[in-house]
Order: sequence, then C-alpha cells, then structure tokens
Amino acid sequence: MKKKKFPLLYWRRLSQTIFLLLFLVLFRLTDYSGQDQIPYAVNIFFRLDPLVAASAMLAARAIISLLLLSLVVVGLTLILGRFFCGWFCPLGTLLDLSRPLLAPAKKTKPVPNRRSWKYYLLAFILITAVLGLPVVGYFDPFSLLVRGMAVAVDPFFNYTIASFFDLLYRQGPSWLSGLSEPVYTFFKDSLLPYGQKFFTLSFLSFLILLSIFALERLERRFWCKNLCPLGGLLSLLSRISWLRGHIRPTCRTCRVCTQICRMEAIDPDEGVAPGDCNLCLDCLDRCPDHSIAFLFNRPAQAQRPLGVSRRAFIGTVATGLILPTALKVRAENKIPERNLIRPPGALTEDQFLGRCVRCGECMKVCLNNALQPSWLESGPEGLFSPRLIPRIGYCEFNCTLCGQVCPSGAIQKLTLPEKQKKVIGLAYFDKNRCIPYAKGVPCIVCEEHCPVSDKAIKFRETEVINQEGKTVILKQPYVIEALCIGCGICENKCPLEGNAGVLVIPNQPGRKS
Repeated sequence: MKKKKFPLLYWRRLSQTIFLLLFLVLFRLTDYSGQDQIPYAVNIFFRLDPLVAASAMLAARAIISLLLLSLVVVGLTLILGRFFCGWFCPLGTLLDLSRPLLAPAKKTKPVPNRRSWKYYLLAFILITAVLGLPVVGYFDPFSLLVRGMAVAVDPFFNYTIASFFDLLYRQGPSWLSGLSEPVYTFFKDSLLPYGQKFFTLSFLSFLILLSIFALERLERRFWCKNLCPLGGLLSLLSRISWLRGHIRPTCRTCRVCTQICRMEAIDPDEGVAPGDCNLCLDCLDRCPDHSIAFLFNRPAQAQRPLGVSRRAFIGTVATGLILPTALKVRAENKIPERNLIRPPGALTEDQFLGRCVRCGECMKVCLNNALQPSWLESGPEGLFSPRLIPRIGYCEFNCTLCGQVCPSGAIQKLTLPEKQKKVIGLAYFDKNRCIPYAKGVPCIVCEEHCPVSDKAIKFRETEVINQEGKTVILKQPYVIEALCIGCGICENKCPLEGNAGVLVIPNQPGRKS
C-alpha cells in the first residue's frame, strides 16, 4: 500500500504550534530572573512587525535599526502572500484554538462586508504617525496581546495559583501540603512570574483583549479579516505576491471551500483572493476534487476589490490630519503633569510617545512593579504608555531591564553606570505630611533607603515644639537637588498611610537628565 503523502496542512499546524510556544516562552522570559540581564531577544515578535516598524519610523522620522528585521516579513510576504497571519501570528493561533468555545451561531442572513475597515485603520495609523499622534499601540495585534497578558492575565494567573496552593497549605491536611509543595515549586520555577504584580488599567486592558475573542461569535477570524491593521498592510503587499492560489477547471462548484475558508478568501466563480488568503491550506485538504492549487505564478484573474469607499477614505485621511493638530493645541499641554514620571532612558516626551507601542513589556519586567500604564496624564495619545508611580513601586537602582526589552527604542538601553546617573524626577518634602515637620517626631526612613552614593537626602538639626508642647531638637530632612535622581524609593518607603510625606515629581527643565 502506497504511503500517504504528508499534507502541508500539518506543516502549517506545526508552525503555528512552534511560534505560539515560542511567543509564550519569550513572554515568560520577559521577567526578572535574579540578574540584570535578559540574554534572549524577548521582543523579537515586535521587531518582526512591519506595522510597528512603519509607524515608529514615521513618527521618529528616522530609521530605527531595532525594527529593520521587519523587512524579512515584508520580503516573505511579497513572495508567499499573507502567510504571516496563518502560520506565524500567535493571536491568530489563539483565535483558532478558541473556535470550539466561540464558534459563531449559524448565519441567518448575509454578513455585511467589513473588510475595508482594516484599510481605514491602517491609513489612520500611518497618517497620524507622520503628524506626531501615536496610535499604533491601540490597534497592533502584538501590542494588544502582550499588554493584555502582561497587565491583566499574567497577574491574575499568578494570584489564582498562589492563592490555591496557599489555601491547601493553610486549610488542607499536612500530608496534602507535602504533596502540593513540589507542584507549586514547579509552577514557580517554570510558569509563574518572579513576583505578584498589580496594575492600573488592568481590567480595561483585559476587556480590550477579550473583545477580540468575543468578535469570533460574529464570524470566524473577525479581527483578522476586518479590523487588524497589520493584516491590512500584509493584505496590500499580498496582492502582488508570487505565490497564488487558483482553482482548476475540474472544480464542480461544490462550494466546500467557501464554507471552510476561515478568511472567506475563496469564491469558485472569482478564484482565490491573495490579499485575503492566509495560506491555512484547509481548502487543499478538504476539496473533494483536488481542484485548488497554490503555484508560484500569477494566474490571469481579477483582483478582489478592496471595498474602500472614496468618501470614507477621505474622511479617514481628514481625521488623521486634523486630530493630531487639535490635540496639540489643547491648553492642557501647557500644564505640566506632576505625576508623569517616565522610565529611565525614555526619550523626550514627544519622541517617546511617537515610538512607544504600548506593549507593556517594560511594565512586565519592572522589578518593583513601579511602571504602570498611563491613563490621561499626557492626554489620550499617552494612554497605556508607561509611567512610574512611586507609591506603588520604585525604580530599582541596580536594574536596567526596561531598556533591554523595549522593542522600538522609546526607552534607550543603558549601561548600569549610565542608568544610576539618569535623572527621571526630583523629590521634595510635604511639610504638612512629613513626620519630623508635621508632628515633631524623629523619622529617618527616607534617608536610609536613598540609594545614591552620597545620599540625596540630608538632615538639619532643628529646635521644634512637638505635639506634646515640648521643645525638642530633631533631624528634619531636605533634598540635595544635584544628587537626587527621582527613583521614588523615598516616597515608596515613607511609613505614612495614604500620601507620603516625601513626593517625587518629574525631572525639571534645566536639571541634568
């Protein structure tokens, strides 16, 4: 008996499995591991993303060497078509895996054609990038997936697992605790993050990610077909690709292919649309007549129209041109935000926002949970960009991890000596809150924790009247501005409940940076 040929379909499934596992492994490796080095290219998926590369370079008006690797995907797309979405993209693979749970209800009427939406989004992203309004991080599939996992799914997963084993340890019999301890040790060593973290905007990030999966209820791969701007960019490139699918004359128009195609790229009367086909190859496996073939040629067939309305496209372009200007002339731009402290190595605010892809990698790797997603502190254009909140965590003096994982160079990679001198803020004392000033009680916690070599916090011995009406001599702290780097450890460690007695504000104009 002749051995059955190994189907290409299995190679596609193997590729999806390998890249999804690679994505999950790199996601886990984006964490503190006991040393201030991450020797792996944990941001490789972002560096391969042509949409991130195009947007960041347009915003920066410069070539960003970190992102030149995306040219590999562009080149392969021009040869193979939209293979990235069917063989590589981890979000697409997760959508395929979720299909048994989220299979759409049976269609009772034709689904409106929404394919053009992704082209409008793509045009909006690129136009606004040129004009200084960075929005790619709100729509790029890798940004949405990594940020949702980093600030919502991963902390929830860690908290749930730790709580479960803690409950077994406290409430279960002693023999069960003995069995569970090795299992929990395995989880900690291989699957769980270095420590439990909590993030602002975690619920919003989770809802955005969840909505992508919920759209599967409307139709399969709804996000990929209709909304993904990266898919829109690859779709345009695929229209001139060498590898094309076409239908042989032996086709009996049974329409099995149209029913199983997850991207609705096949029509027996029109052929295979290269801009929509993601090379999943289900049609090759299921066609009863073997009438579908993929060849390195360009069959003489009409391209499927993009479906872009001239009026809608002009409206998109107009919005992309007007919105950045409207945001730049707000009065709020002239009011410095007291709480907006950027990570060490961050570019100037405009450059930083232009390059930052809101991926959450820096927040995930931050050792002390200090970096949090912004809300509207820098306007809507700064949503989800990283900011340091000292009351939650402080910038570790001996850590440079955030610059190592940033995929776009929005946070520059610094050596440890450079980082330890990098000024991101300035501490000052609230004399209405600080214990030695407000209560006349000794406290030296902030000075003890200050990490700089000559201590940026000093004391003056002062004669004061304490709360009991007695005259005492105590040490009152003050800040040496020339030494303070704004790491936030003084505010974080202040023993007061609520607002600290020492506060950190962003670096001031004219100071070293």
